[in-house]
Order: sequence, then C-alpha cells, then structure tokens
Amino acid sequence: MAAPILLQASSSGQQLNGQIELLEDAGGQLRIADMADPAVQKRFVPALGKASVGQSRHPWWIKVSLQVESDAPRQWWLEVGSVTQLDLRLYLPNGTGGWQARESGERVDFQRGRDHDYRHMLFKLPELGQEPLTFYLRSYDPAGNSFPLRAWQLEDLTQLATEENLALGVVYGIIAALLLYNLFIFFSLRDSAYFWYVLTTAGALLMILSMSGHGFQYLWPNHPVPFWLDRITLPSIWGFCACRFTQTLLQTRSHVRWAHHLLSFACVCYVIAVALEGLGQRHTAAWIIALLSLTSIPAALGSAVIRWRQGYFPALLYLFGYGLILGSISLALMRATGLVQPATWNAYVFPLSVAAESILFSFALAYRIQMLKQEKAEALEQADREKTARMAQMQTSADELQTAVQNRTAELAQANQQLCEREQALQHAAFHDPLTELPNRRYLIEKIDTAMADAKRRGESVALMLVDLDHFKPINDSYGHDAGDLMLRSIGQRLREHVRTNDMVARLGGDEFAVLICGADAEAHTQEIAVRLLDELAKPVLYGANRLAVTISIGAALYPTHAEQFAGLYKSADEALYKAKQQGRSGFVMQSSEGNLSQQEYLQLDVLKVPSGLL
Repeated sequence: MAAPILLQASSSGQQLNGQIELLEDAGGQLRIADMADPAVQKRFVPALGKASVGQSRHPWWIKVSLQVESDAPRQWWLEVGSVTQLDLRLYLPNGTGGWQARESGERVDFQRGRDHDYRHMLFKLPELGQEPLTFYLRSYDPAGNSFPLRAWQLEDLTQLATEENLALGVVYGIIAALLLYNLFIFFSLRDSAYFWYVLTTAGALLMILSMSGHGFQYLWPNHPVPFWLDRITLPSIWGFCACRFTQTLLQTRSHVRWAHHLLSFACVCYVIAVALEGLGQRHTAAWIIALLSLTSIPAALGSAVIRWRQGYFPALLYLFGYGLILGSISLALMRATGLVQPATWNAYVFPLSVAAESILFSFALAYRIQMLKQEKAEALEQADREKTARMAQMQTSADELQTAVQNRTAELAQANQQLCEREQALQHAAFHDPLTELPNRRYLIEKIDTAMADAKRRGESVALMLVDLDHFKPINDSYGHDAGDLMLRSIGQRLREHVRTNDMVARLGGDEFAVLICGADAEAHTQEIAVRLLDELAKPVLYGANRLAVTISIGAALYPTHAEQFAGLYKSADEALYKAKQQGRSGFVMQSSEGNLSQQEYLQLDVLKVPSGLL
C-alpha cells in the first residue's frame, strides 16, 4: 500500500500521480463497495507517475490518499487535468462508512461535472487533517484514459487560470484572424484551396477549444458534449478537411496521383470513424484515427517533397507547416495511447503548432495565388505575341482570308444548325412515343427515379398509375389500325388534359399508358384522377360516322409504401392493374398497404369501381 501524499503549505499545484495506485477493472464489474475487499486492494499497483494508460476498453480505478501537515491549509481542491475524458467518477467518504459519488466527464454538463468554473475537472475535497483521507476515481474512455492529478489552493489555481486563458486567447486570436482573413479572400477569389483552408482552420480551432476545455466551458456548457463535437469527431473533421486542403493546394490529382488516392482513402476512413463514434464504437474509431497516420502522413509529406522538387514553392511552406503539425499530432497520439504522459509542457504544443501551421499555410496560399497571377500574365503576354503575329500574317491576304472565313462560317453555321436539328430530333425520338408524342418508357424511368429521390428528401409520396385499355383489339380488327391509332392519340390527349401540370403521362407501348403523380397529396390526388379518367376516357371517339369507345382499367402503387425502386413500383402497380382486370375491368385498384415485393405477398386491395352511368 502506497504511503499517503503529504501536503504542505507550499504544495499548491503539486502533481499527485507519483504516489497514487491504479487498478484495471477488466469487464467493468467493480463497484465502490468492492474497494473494501482486501483481495481487490491487493490488485492495486503503484502508478509511478503515470497519468495516462492509453486506449482501453476497460475502466480504471485510481486510489489517492492525502493528509496535511499541521501548518498546511485544510481545504484543498483536486484537479483532473484531462478535459476530454468520457466518464470520470469521484468517490469521497461521507463520514458514515459510505461514499459520496460525483460524476464528471463528457457525459454530464459542464457545471454538474465540477465544483468550480474551470476548464479542467475540479473537485472540492473534504477538509484534510492529520489522518489520511483515501478516496477513489473511476476513469473510463475507450479513446484514451488520462488522469493527471494536482492538488490546489483555489486562489493559486485562479491565478493560473488567468495566465492560461491569456496565453490560449492569443493562440485563438491568431487562428481566428487568419481564418477570417482567408475567408474574405475565398469570397473574393472563389478558390477551392482557400475554401478547404478555411474549413481546416475552423476545424483546428474547434479542436483546440475542445482539447483545452474552453469549448466545453463556453460553447456548450449546459449539456453533455455531443458526439459530433467530441475527441473523435472533431479530429476526424479536421483530418478530412486537412487532406482535402493538401489535395487542392498541392494539386495531387494531376501531379502526385498515388498520394491523391491515399489522401482520398484517409478521407473515407475519417468519415467511417465519425460514423462509428455515432454508433458508440468509440474504441474502434479512436484506433482508426491513430492508424490513419500510416497513410495520410506519408501521402502528405511525399506529395509536398515531390511538388517542391518540381519547382512548386508553396509545397516547401506546406512542408514546414505540416512538419510542425505532424510533430504535435504525433505527440497527441502518444499521449492518447499512453506512450507519453500528459504534462504542462506538452499540453500547449498542439495549439502553438496549429497557429504556426495556419500562418505558413496562409503564406503558401498567398504565394500560390501570386504564382497563378504570374502564370496568367505570362499566358496573356504569349497570347498577345501570337495575336500580333497572326494579324501581320492575315494583313497580307486580308480579302482572300475574309472571303474564306465567310464561306467557311456559313458552312459551319449550316452544318451546326443541321446537327442541332438532328440532335433534337434524335433526343425527342429517344424519349417520346412517335404516335402519341407522349414520353416513352425510357423517359418515365428517368423521371420516376428523380421524382423518388425528391420525394425521399421531402418525406412525400410518389404514385405510379398504369392505365390499360379494355377491349382495344376489336377496334383494330373491326375498323383497322388507323382507327386504333386515332383512339390511342385521343386517349393520350385526354390523359394530358386531366392530370396536373406537374404530373407526367407516358405511353409504355401498345394500349398501356402510365401516369406519374408527385407531391404531398399524391395518394389522395391519385384517387381523384382515377375517377376522372374512368369517366373521361370512356367517352366515345368519332371515327368518321363511327363512335369508338373503350373502357380502362387502372392499377396504382405508391412510393415508398409499396416499393422503393422503379422495378418494384412498376411491378406492384402492374399487379394492381391485373387485379382490376380480374374484378371486371373498367375499375381502379390501389394497393391498400405496403407490399413485400421480394416475397410476392400483398395485403388486401381496395377496388374503386365507377358507376355504370358514367361509362
């Protein structure tokens, strides 16, 4: 058992990790009541100054014993210097043989997780005396358990907080100023490199705020830290934007394709890490971020070196800036995995590196724009020289050239007009039925895919109605195909007249038509259109002295109720159409509830029949 930590009058700010004890709770089964078990106590081992145990799926228990000298203050405060800990619990003796539990970390709001308004977790300890006070902390964070402990007098800590806030405020100010400056440049130039620089800098600023504790303290103090602002998501967002900035600044797509692919792979992995964090797989997400250094770092450094050797000077500035940030990230990863213990000197490395990197990257962007301007000026100068030479050559044969140009222009204009007309004719023929001039099946498929995507985004429905003419064949047999064609054209015209302007009518072939109905009231409007069509399409068509008449059968299905793809939706509507024909034709069938197309099982169908007087 470790000896109690003796606090003296001058011990304010003293680190405690050298004399604490640790216990890994494999399986997370231990409770505070188990600490009274001698077998559990034997499992504690000295921390030997360790303030981080790295990434672990299991909770860790920390045992601390304090006592004060006779001339030392009795009231002390305990600081836990890990600001991004997922779950930390403090157990203090309540004086009656029990324990008083305190909960802190990212799972509770800022004020509830500390006894004083400070960026780190801070707890007021019971008054200490000559007898040792033993208490326990339980730390759990699959992304990295870190617990730097210090004992403070509150006035000393308040003075330290003022100095820390001043130093970090300078860093925040530098990064924010660079962000705003380059944001204004982006609005002026609309350059993608500036866009990703702004996002990268904003992500870095948010990450620094989160790592320092100021984000929790000032930006979201009244609720637990959401997963999209925690120690997994923010680094992933920053890493994603940094990879995209590298690709655009160094033009890796054109000049270093292998690095471009590796950086794209890293972007995908960052997205996966955020998704895993949202699903509660914090430990896996943390390891993905740590292992990404094997791809993103060589890709970024390699592409910078290659582009620099190609004479692209911004790559050298990028190399210096990325080297700084790389060193700080490596240090942060070593802190997260427990290879390097948290300390005051390494807590500020990342913010300072980000500030320096932002300055260097800003210079690289400015130099890049200068190079682009120079290239543009050279291109304009070259174009001007070429233009002068061409003008001198053209002057010698101006009349002949003018005549040739005019003739060639006329030929090209005529050919272009013919080509446009031919293209329009082919386009129209590819997507329209030649008889009725209605859109054909191909056009319908493209239209319905777009309609379903829009409906999914807006939370609406899409209805597909299949309209089939009953007893159409006898018209062709009795009056000839001219009569049948007239009937089909008339039916197509009536269909167009009795649907809304934003709905679509198509001919699928033969005597089968389709109506696509969109909008929030698609299902209700389908019923109304069906009633009108059953009435209007049954009216005779004059063919000379003959009155040609047919009835129609209609089947309809809804997206997403009955299917989420065109093939399934068409099949569901076709089965409804078949049901309508089975039930006597001249009727309308709408699927009454969601069908399972893959199993070919459908629920009861509602059949709407038009009164015989309307036919």
